[in-house]
Amino acid sequence: MSNDERPEFRALEELREVLGALATELATWRRRALKAEAGQAQLGLSQDLVADRERSKSLEAENTELEQRLGAARTRVEELLGRLRFLEEQVATEEQGR
Repeated sequence: MSNDERPEFRALEELREVLGALATELATWRRRALKAEAGQAQLGLSQDLVADRERSKSLEAENTELEQRLGAARTRVEELLGRLRFLEEQVATEEQGR
């Protein structure tokens, strides 16, 4: 009986083939898992970027509103200063008339 014909050698050869197929499949699954993890990480980053953009737009809108309010407040202060100057002039005129 030759080595190729012995049952234990045939079983070992079959086992080697099965293990080779398993190793190949395991490598395939590993590549897929790594690719999926990278995609998930990129998706997480994309979601963060979207959230950052939305927050940025919100802050820009808030900034525009605050600038408008600040402009209105400046106008009001200038009006009040004008009235104050007028009143000061009235008081100075009355004091000179006495």
